[in-house]
Amino acid sequence: MAGSRSYSIVEYFGGDDGYRCGYCKNEKSNFSHGMWSHSMTVQDYQDLIDRGWRRSGQYVYKPTMKKTCCPQYTIRCHAQKFQPSKSQKKVMKKMNKFITSGDLPKGSEDGEPMDSVSQDAGPRETTKVCPSDLKCAAITDLPQEVPKCPAVVEVRESEDSTATSSESSQRNPLALPNERTAPKPGMGADLSRPPCRKAKDVRKERHLLKEKIRQQADGVSATKANQPKSLEEFINESLGNNTPHRFEVRLVRSKPPCPQFKDSFDASYQVYKLYQMAIHKDPPSKPSESQFRRFLCDSPLEAENSPDGPDVGYGSFHQQYWLDGQIVAVGVIDILPTCVSSVYLYYHPDFASLSLGSYSALREISFTRQLQKQSPKLCFYYLGFYIHSCPKMRYKGQYRPADLLCPETYVWVPIERCVAQLDNSRYARLNQDPKAGDARALKDVGRALVLYRRIAMPYAAYSRKRKGPSDEAAVQQYVSLVGQDCAERILLYRS
Repeated sequence: MAGSRSYSIVEYFGGDDGYRCGYCKNEKSNFSHGMWSHSMTVQDYQDLIDRGWRRSGQYVYKPTMKKTCCPQYTIRCHAQKFQPSKSQKKVMKKMNKFITSGDLPKGSEDGEPMDSVSQDAGPRETTKVCPSDLKCAAITDLPQEVPKCPAVVEVRESEDSTATSSESSQRNPLALPNERTAPKPGMGADLSRPPCRKAKDVRKERHLLKEKIRQQADGVSATKANQPKSLEEFINESLGNNTPHRFEVRLVRSKPPCPQFKDSFDASYQVYKLYQMAIHKDPPSKPSESQFRRFLCDSPLEAENSPDGPDVGYGSFHQQYWLDGQIVAVGVIDILPTCVSSVYLYYHPDFASLSLGSYSALREISFTRQLQKQSPKLCFYYLGFYIHSCPKMRYKGQYRPADLLCPETYVWVPIERCVAQLDNSRYARLNQDPKAGDARALKDVGRALVLYRRIAMPYAAYSRKRKGPSDEAAVQQYVSLVGQDCAERILLYRS
């Protein structure tokens, strides 16, 4: 953000070759465009994921939506408006019960591992580029505007409570018209007695009356008491000194690695290795330490701080879940100008019954809300990709209110308006306005910035200098995918 100018540097690889799909298991049906990011500012990455890109380590990829077997739609949750559902409350209660009682629940994993990146999509051979060797020629700084976050209002009354009150009024005979006609002799109710009511309704009425009297005695308003319990209230229930288990969540910066990250690296890696072998059935040789570093520790994002940003700054982090002095789960996240972006979650298989995939997502939503108090524009939680054609990946749509990114116009569409389209077709243009287009579409490829022989220059100047076959078609494809604005800020490496 403000301060000395920093440039993102990428190598674009195209996307002609198919590779194995981790969802439908087809060997050659997964297609995406990819680029290796030598360095990346958080604002550039924010703009890229708002165009459907995603990172796996330093490799950044964008699914070829019309061609790939399982289209992947970027999904985000409005963190401030989020209210946990009944099933999500059960997940938090299960964790709280374990911490306070000490008994590990029986059962298997929840089937929601929060895998948000593809390990199969990998970079080709890259070129070593040193950002410090840059010589900027004829470049003026372009303004980096952070998109404003729309005003959000916390929902105080859930739809479930409204529906319940409506149904109870329909069941309550006192809410019906008082007109009653005399029954035929020997048939019907005795009009001199009160109408019959269900015992359940009578008990409910008595309970409400007692609750009202208690509230009046305590000076608590009925409105306050009827509000749904917040996400933070569920989380704080497990906090206490006299519990059988000691549980805490630690945030450690992974790029550049802070001392706490270095000290816990081996313990974190061992949990990752166990997770990959037990949950994803990897052979012991596959989740190597180098693969772990490349996949979940390396990041192109530069650590940044801003006067109007969160206290922890922007960049890549590991959110570690510690139980009795040991790491039991790790959520890999990126903190960006307008969101917390979930990258991956891995946990110790012995604690699979705690539904740690769901629990970590709820904790990350709460963390986003915490950061928004420090930086109002940081108001979204990105869950990675939503894959409607893969039933086991639809659970991400349960964290609502949620939006999906239209793959053609790059505007956000409420998920409720997308489901019917995706039921009919794997790929869909989610924006239903036929006249809408891509506001950041390719306009002038000559203005795209390239890095050529350690000198940054517009593509128009580069094309006059270079010899050999023209690469304009590849650069045009790149600009159309990252958008004109990003193309004028990010340096595209050319050899």
